[in-house]
Amino acid sequence: MTGLLVIISSPSGGGKTSIIQKILQNFPEKYVYSISATTRKPRNGEIDGRDYFFLTEAQFRYNISQDLFLEWENVHGYLYGTPKDYIEKCIDEGKFVLLDIDVNGALQVACNYPERTITIFVSPPSIKELVERLQNRKTDSEQEINKRLERIPIEMEKSKQFDYIVINNKLDKTAEEIVRIVDNFCMNN
Repeated sequence: MTGLLVIISSPSGGGKTSIIQKILQNFPEKYVYSISATTRKPRNGEIDGRDYFFLTEAQFRYNISQDLFLEWENVHGYLYGTPKDYIEKCIDEGKFVLLDIDVNGALQVACNYPERTITIFVSPPSIKELVERLQNRKTDSEQEINKRLERIPIEMEKSKQFDYIVINNKLDKTAEEIVRIVDNFCMNN
């Protein structure tokens, strides 16, 4: 069986990281996580090589010049990218690769790998709740939160180009719904 890229995208604070962790916890034999590279500084508790590959801007730009990313994007003033070699290895092994990337990167990957990609946009129950989530996680400054909030209208508009839109009301239910979507996609393709 050929693997699949399962792209999960949402506005910042939409819950995509928690959803992915829940899916990996429940289905470790079937799903793997794609670790992204970024130029932003690690948040408290994040570990290089587990949560992200934390690169300097020079390292990141070198990787761009060597075509080592499946996609890359400037998001909130930082560079983020998906390392190509790991993704292709996992797909060849028949794994379902969970990608946590922004809307632009998601659509770019879907264009490059249309037969092997499913795009799922995770929508917050409300903008008010999204703002509360961003403030409650206490990982970003007020300025950083405002920068993230400015992107919400663009991200919500681009969600219409995704294969599926899932509203994240309850973490467990949302993770189950995404697994169901992937299983149905595989049965029908």
